[in-house]
Amino acid sequence: MAQQLPLMHRKPTHRLYRVLGDGAGAIWTPIGAAWPNKDGQGFNISCDAVPLQGRIVMRAITDRTEEARGQQ
Repeated sequence: MAQQLPLMHRKPTHRLYRVLGDGAGAIWTPIGAAWPNKDGQGFNISCDAVPLQGRIVMRAITDRTEEARGQQ
């Protein structure tokens, strides 16, 4: 079995956003990142800010070009 790198030496797989509003007018602000747990049953979350309003959305990290194609 391959040895796992410490959390901060691995790249996160998901990004956390604070989302205010809905639809096309929603404001998405990146606030942190998430890494899968060793057992694959959850995530370790690092958050720069805890929003007091809005909602938190976790999305898989993709290339910018891939994201742009999905929004067309």
